[in-house]
Amino acid sequence: MRVIRTIAELRAWSREVRIAGKSVGLVPTMGALHEGHLSLVRAAKGSCDAVAASIFVNPTQFGPNEDFALYPRTFDADCALLETDGVDVVFAPAPDEMYRPGSTTFVEVAGLSERLDGKSRPGHFRGVATVVAKLLIAAEPDRAFFGQKDAAQVAVLRRMVADLALPVELVVSPIVRETDGLAMSSRNRYLNAEERKQALVLSRALNAVQGLSLGGETRASVLIEAARRVFAAEPAVRVDYIAVVDWATLEPVDEIRGGVLFAVAAYVRKTRLIDNFVVE
Repeated sequence: MRVIRTIAELRAWSREVRIAGKSVGLVPTMGALHEGHLSLVRAAKGSCDAVAASIFVNPTQFGPNEDFALYPRTFDADCALLETDGVDVVFAPAPDEMYRPGSTTFVEVAGLSERLDGKSRPGHFRGVATVVAKLLIAAEPDRAFFGQKDAAQVAVLRRMVADLALPVELVVSPIVRETDGLAMSSRNRYLNAEERKQALVLSRALNAVQGLSLGGETRASVLIEAARRVFAAEPAVRVDYIAVVDWATLEPVDEIRGGVLFAVAAYVRKTRLIDNFVVE
């Protein structure tokens, strides 16, 4: 496995692969890898001839009071996992490689970027869209792989790719969960044993809503209230949002139907976690 530090090297590798008539897959990450990330790698390996994974803790998607400095950085362990799963290239740029001194250009998906996590974290999706656009331009992949856990991010990136006519297919893989139901997240590392138990309220709320939905309940207001009752039983957890939205637009909907996203975000003490399910 090769570690690449510059955009020029990554682009040269990708072009060499494609000139040989092979396909390129890209798995963008911020490191601190877990089984959710590795499921994306395996999906990429299953449909692409060569796979690059990026490890870059992107400063522009963190707000001034967020956890950029504390975000877990486990580069050597991450590389070992990626090599075991057959990744061909790890792209690990320095911040000034991705954001050249004096850079003033950003990518912003208006409207979508102010909804759900974008409303709670102003500027977050501008940072996400910008860094992903840079990665797609640098790697020139045929396919890029993302997880459904970051469903609002997926909606923003789908719109960005469509609006800019970028020649890449975005592939979205299902949420990977711990055995107790907690959605895997790099931020789960922040939780102590007590907080870890409290965090399960997110998946309990989703399970309650899914049960009602499968039973025929379609009113968004009823489903949201059911989730709120579950959260109320865990007062140490502070709800950020509970939303029923169209997955393409992130606009609220009144009735559950196919393509609707039920999403929650909450703070377990200081740790912000998200989870969701999509109505098929």
